[in-house]
Amino acid sequence: METPGNLFVVAAPSGAGKSSLVKALLELDSHLRVSVSHTTRAPRGQEQNGREYHFVDRPAFDAMVAANEFFEWAEVHGNRYGTSRIGIEARLMAGEDVVLEIDWQGALQIKQLFPYAVLIFILPPSWQELEQRLRRRGEDGEDVIAVRMQNAREEVAQARHFDYVIINGLFETALFDLKTVVHSQRLKYAAQRRVKSTVFHALDLA
Repeated sequence: METPGNLFVVAAPSGAGKSSLVKALLELDSHLRVSVSHTTRAPRGQEQNGREYHFVDRPAFDAMVAANEFFEWAEVHGNRYGTSRIGIEARLMAGEDVVLEIDWQGALQIKQLFPYAVLIFILPPSWQELEQRLRRRGEDGEDVIAVRMQNAREEVAQARHFDYVIINGLFETALFDLKTVVHSQRLKYAAQRRVKSTVFHALDLA
């Protein structure tokens, strides 16, 4: 399905800085809209329902799966995460650019549904730095951190399937790289043809 809007999908292992980068990008780019995923995990810290995630219990999540309400869903670290169809298709058809923060499994599922989706993977500069960031968050115990580090090795191995890879060593540099990817995608021929169809028709390029 081709839409006027661009779809950006950002994935990363826990602690790589994905959420912070996307939040900063949204503050700089008024044309981007974030899609809020559903999850069965409990809120962390200052997270609010409907802002970072839609927090639901497993029966409610399973009911949404049965009703085919998700573009994609996956189980990550023992919790389920899903991207709702409602709103995303409407935004893309309206010409808005949408960014999804999801895990690598969901990202590859989205690519099957939207071949033009831009997949971006955020890497940490090293395993040591990733572990330090997980500890600095102060949200997880040692057992949870160990599981996240173990899972991170499988997650990082999937970066080869993504269109772009950004190494988040220095936050400002990674944010600049992320902005560059978004801007570059908007200038691609296919994207411009979708968004500026009137101009392309006038120039006999459609």
